[in-house]
Amino acid sequence: MTQIQSAKNGNVTEEMRKVADAEGVSPEKIRNGVASGRIVILKNVNRELMRLTALGEGLFTKVNVNLGASTDHYNEEEEMRKVQIANEYGADSIMDLTDGGDIDGMRRKVLRKAEMPVGTVPIYQVYYEMVSKRKYVVNFTEDDIFNVIRTQLKDGVDFITVHTGITLELAKRLNERKRVAGVVSRGGTVMAAWSLYNEKENPLYSEFDYLLEIAKEFDITLSLGDALRPGGIPDAHDEFQIAELINNARLARKANEAGVQVMIEGPGHMPLDQIEMDIKLEKELTNGKPYYVLGILPTDVAAGYDHIAGAIGGALAASKGADMLCYLTPSEHLSLPNPEQVKEGLIAFKIAAHVGDIVKLGDRARKADEEMSSARSSLNWSKMFSLTFDKERAIKIYTQYKERPMGSCTMCGDLCVYLVLPRVTKIKERGKS
Repeated sequence: MTQIQSAKNGNVTEEMRKVADAEGVSPEKIRNGVASGRIVILKNVNRELMRLTALGEGLFTKVNVNLGASTDHYNEEEEMRKVQIANEYGADSIMDLTDGGDIDGMRRKVLRKAEMPVGTVPIYQVYYEMVSKRKYVVNFTEDDIFNVIRTQLKDGVDFITVHTGITLELAKRLNERKRVAGVVSRGGTVMAAWSLYNEKENPLYSEFDYLLEIAKEFDITLSLGDALRPGGIPDAHDEFQIAELINNARLARKANEAGVQVMIEGPGHMPLDQIEMDIKLEKELTNGKPYYVLGILPTDVAAGYDHIAGAIGGALAASKGADMLCYLTPSEHLSLPNPEQVKEGLIAFKIAAHVGDIVKLGDRARKADEEMSSARSSLNWSKMFSLTFDKERAIKIYTQYKERPMGSCTMCGDLCVYLVLPRVTKIKERGKS
């Protein structure tokens, strides 16, 4: 029996209890959220996890880290270093997006090393193994797709992105009405090309019932991909993005009825003033299904700093109800990220998620901020360092002009606000005595 089936039967599973404890809510709240499809627990029945991750209504905003080698650069040692960074700095999930080289080998190593749920995009492997090696003719079969999906789930993958919402009709219309930024989803491009080349419906859409059978067998979460997400802010909320969202909303409802957990993937690029509307639209169309947003990136001109621009959009999205943020790194649109850039992106988006949760969850999210304020007012540096997202970096900056953390920082020095008033108070008290 899957998590959602157990929840609908009124049962609280061990996973639900663990999630409730981590989130600071009752197990019944988690059970009811899973039963309604508004909460998902990312876990394959074949995999033991050190850290469970759930996302959805009333829960903390989660952050996903993308990693994985490419056809241009394959280095297992680097990718394992990225997994270690994700473990150390608190990523809530990892997506292995390896699209070249030994894809099976890389995925299995990521699964062994990662403490948290791991997701994939199976169509990348299909493309690499069955298209690029066949002179780029997209003549793989429906069975090729589902066989790769089954192989990855047998390995223990906890959630998969499947581009279910892009239909043959939408692919044809894309050729007739050009977007400014085109189609920026790699998986979406492959599925559109397959449908157009073969003059057949996208099998992830037409054979969705079979996909549900496989997903149900492993009790994984389907992440319904945004093949037609806007890749530039001029394309935000165009007919293609909305049409795909409507398709995915219908399929998500069908998935829940079949006992399969599902979440919806959301936009990449979007002006800041449209983000709130986008979150509300997804929640309304899907009856509150968890929303996994990519960024959101509110400008197209921040190359080299897309992790900062994305964190701005991500914080707003989280505050309005987005459930998981897919991080961006400084290398977005430029290069495969190196380990240090993975760390920068993860921390930027952990901050964004927390900023959003202060609004979304109120007191449940503000405890650390109150502790930090108290520690600052008493110049308790060890406490301050323990509350930061990157303790080592904070200590390094604090001590760059002094040997050890004590007293004031070198910005204010002797004029530290937490030193001046206490001195006056002590002087007055001595005068009175």
